[in-house]
Amino acid sequence: MMILMPLFFNIPIMKKIFVSLLLLGVFIIANGQIKEDSFTVYLVRHAEKLIDMNNLKDPPLTQCGEERSESLALFFSNIELDRIYSTDYIRTKNTALPTAEAKNLEIEIFDPSKLEELMTLIIKRGENALIVGHSTTTPVLAGLLTGKEMGAIDERIYNRIYQVIISDKKGDLNIFHTSFECKN
Repeated sequence: MMILMPLFFNIPIMKKIFVSLLLLGVFIIANGQIKEDSFTVYLVRHAEKLIDMNNLKDPPLTQCGEERSESLALFFSNIELDRIYSTDYIRTKNTALPTAEAKNLEIEIFDPSKLEELMTLIIKRGENALIVGHSTTTPVLAGLLTGKEMGAIDERIYNRIYQVIISDKKGDLNIFHTSFECKN
């Protein structure tokens, strides 16, 4: 590196920029950090649900759940999404709704009993997506996308965002814990 430095300072500025960008590009590609065929899938569990004897099968979101959904829309505001998927329940659709409206995307319904079919579709489409599911489906689907066995999460957990970066049909998993807290 020391031998190249004196020569580097004699090169006109545009050539310096070109050489720097070229070296940076080679470094990034060599480290596998950029792949054109990669895409990202985000998976979240629905926000807090309101449970009472009148709505056990399909409860709506609580006030806190609605606030969390808005917070998720803010989280995804600068993230490119091509599709949004949800199960056909009020709580999952309403969790996805603020993000779908902000991105001007339709919510596509999936069957939570057919996660392998959804995984195949996601990989085939190769698009950035948000998937809103349940405590029993969200981590399981993240596991299917990464080839890791993952089970259901505790019913009290609402703050996880599973990010699966898929490249060459293989997924790498990152799990984020949101800082959102209910005001009530």
